[in-house]
Amino acid sequence: MNYDNYVNVSANEMEDRIAIFIDGSNLYHALHDVYKRHDINFAELTTRLCGGRRLFRTYYYNLVQEQMQNSDGFREQQDFLDSLRNIPYVEVRLGTTKLSRGISVEKGIDIMLATDLLHFGWDNLYDVAILVSGDGDFAYALQAVKNLGKHVEVAYFERNISKDLLDVADRRYLLDRTFFKGIWLGKRQQSSTSRRKQPDPANPKA
Repeated sequence: MNYDNYVNVSANEMEDRIAIFIDGSNLYHALHDVYKRHDINFAELTTRLCGGRRLFRTYYYNLVQEQMQNSDGFREQQDFLDSLRNIPYVEVRLGTTKLSRGISVEKGIDIMLATDLLHFGWDNLYDVAILVSGDGDFAYALQAVKNLGKHVEVAYFERNISKDLLDVADRRYLLDRTFFKGIWLGKRQQSSTSRRKQPDPANPKA
């Protein structure tokens, strides 16, 4: 199999403009739960999802580490985000957290992603939206984009997917071991005990 062509599209789709929307926290947790690692090459990830089509832009959404609560984690996350910003055509969108009954909860991430998805579709900046997430809260926004005449695709993990997302998607890509072959940055990471000693820069809540 040619892994670079894992996403199979027809010849008349090669000129389609692709916008990729990555739910960073959802992606991290799925990678950790399924593969016990998260060291992926985001440039290769977007290339594989495009399947030879034209990339308009990739948008990555996540939370900001609290600098006062975890200065080391904050610096590590900033390094990680800077590496994303150095990838051509990648935009980083960051939300914050707030305390609710003493528990830190996400603030603004889903709204930002859904707003960008709809706004860029309305402005006709893309032909196909690819959502990397299993969160069913995005199903209605995807349907609204379809109603604008756009195509929508969902990249998902088998253990972490809403049926509502699968039902609305025009195409579905299972993020299995075959998909990730050649995308990992290095060898499998340390044991889970060792990993817990260091905060993960991609996921503020880890």
